[in-house]
Amino acid sequence: MTFKKRTNNCGQLRPENNGEKVVLNGWVAVVRDLGGLIFIDLRDRYGITQLVILPEFQAELAAKSAQLKQEFVIWASGEVRLRENPNPNIPTGLIEILIDEFEIINQAELPPFEISDSITTNEELRLRYRYLDLRRPVLQKFFITRNQAYQIVHQYYAENGFLEVETPVLMKSTPEGARDFLVPSRINKGRFYALPQSPQIFKQILMISGFDRYMQIVKCFRDEDLRSDRQPEFSQIDVEMSFIDRDDIMAVTEGLIERLWKEILNIDIQSPFLKMSYDEAMTRFGSDKPDLRFSLEISTITDIVKNSTFKVFADNIATAGTIGLINAKGCSNYSRKQLDELADYAKKYGAKGLAWIKFTENTVNSPIAKFLTQEEIENIKIAAGAENGDLLLIVSDTWTRAYTVLGALRLEIARQTGIYDTIKNNFSFHWVIDFPLLEFDQESGRYIAMHHPFTAPMDEDIPLLDTAPEKARAKAYDLVVNGSELGGGSIRIHTSDVQSKMFNLIGLSSEEADLKFGYLLNALKYGAPPHGGIALGLDRIIMTLGGTDNIRDVIAFPKTTSGLSLMDGSPSSVDDAQLEELGIRVVKSDK
Repeated sequence: MTFKKRTNNCGQLRPENNGEKVVLNGWVAVVRDLGGLIFIDLRDRYGITQLVILPEFQAELAAKSAQLKQEFVIWASGEVRLRENPNPNIPTGLIEILIDEFEIINQAELPPFEISDSITTNEELRLRYRYLDLRRPVLQKFFITRNQAYQIVHQYYAENGFLEVETPVLMKSTPEGARDFLVPSRINKGRFYALPQSPQIFKQILMISGFDRYMQIVKCFRDEDLRSDRQPEFSQIDVEMSFIDRDDIMAVTEGLIERLWKEILNIDIQSPFLKMSYDEAMTRFGSDKPDLRFSLEISTITDIVKNSTFKVFADNIATAGTIGLINAKGCSNYSRKQLDELADYAKKYGAKGLAWIKFTENTVNSPIAKFLTQEEIENIKIAAGAENGDLLLIVSDTWTRAYTVLGALRLEIARQTGIYDTIKNNFSFHWVIDFPLLEFDQESGRYIAMHHPFTAPMDEDIPLLDTAPEKARAKAYDLVVNGSELGGGSIRIHTSDVQSKMFNLIGLSSEEADLKFGYLLNALKYGAPPHGGIALGLDRIIMTLGGTDNIRDVIAFPKTTSGLSLMDGSPSSVDDAQLEELGIRVVKSDK
């Protein structure tokens, strides 16, 4: 077989190439035999070019083209000419190649699904044949965007004086939060490495070592339950800086976001970004990562109904609970069935029930209206900014649960009423700051770190660690876009005494802290600078830039929601000889 290397790719040729002799290599996407003309769409990652054979004058070539099937790999040579019927939907749509020769480089079996952006094939089948799925232009575009982002990230941080330093992939297991993936040691039988959930401690040690500006695009691993926007292995843009405060880190991060959006999407993002406290985010929007592209804010009516005879309200207020609502504008026509469905939706987020009030022309329709005075109803209407035609959805619960449920209802109403359709091409960036340092975990009966145990408390809140640790705020910050967290970071604890106190608050004894984190505590004793950083989810950034809500679209070889790699069949069992060499025995379990 004679093989001719390409002179051009399949997305390159334009009218100015008219008359040129070219050679293309690629995959056959479509063959159309119209009798007087034979068209072949040839595809590579750059695009599609139409090839033409004239059977009347190229009988031998036309007969040979009958061998061509979808996904055959071929080379073809010929002359560029202008198309009589241009295709404005593709960049090469003004030209075609009148071919004079072609050869099949490799044949292909019939694919299990069409290589097309419009397919509706189930995702499991596509993941099993990922090498075919990745030929689809829409997915290839995501990875072109990902590559662009890589280059921009490296260049941006280099321009700002950051050093790229690789941190270990095999490290000590310190399970605080998500579970570690463990790696057995053959040489040291019975001992295990862990794959890093984050380079957190190593980058702090780099700061102590004098590397005042560090960055890395790094793989991280978490053995946790998966969702559509999570994977067991993921990539993050990891950053740490010394002798700074949180405003410095925010400013550097905003500069990166501005450049990414400008160079990839040609969109100007305005900075500095809005900053919003955790308390404000929760009380106004019911989320610590609110979508600010639309208003639909929560109204708190606890004070308005504090004297209500409605027992659900009275009992909740007596235990310092909260009562809030969402005004679903124009939804007073919701049926009882729709309201029941909303109540079921609210229960998924922990609600015990959902009250409602409909305002129609001169009437108030609500199962709780009999427990409210006319003045209370009028004040609720004013607080909600309600008009005739509106539906109020009311939740009574603890502070956290009430606002969390209302936040979920806010998003659901936005979906049901078409608000998302009007904002889908918008971007809204902001910071959420002043998170609680700790939260109490009822199941374990102890405090856990809201972010991680290396986050510093606000300076003025340090005394609260001894008296009321639940009131202490963290020097933490999350970057949010369109209701998704793109990344989070904090100023770190840089003294060993405060770090030891933090470990003690989350239930680690001195012995446990020394066993798990002794090397960090020792390092902090040798002149640690004030420092902090951020980790940005690279996969989530590419999802946002690419306009997809499925993280598997932007990872070349992703896992399913159950952690399986369908293409190569991992995780898999290993033979007994391998286990024996590692000193491991598998114990069967029915759980």
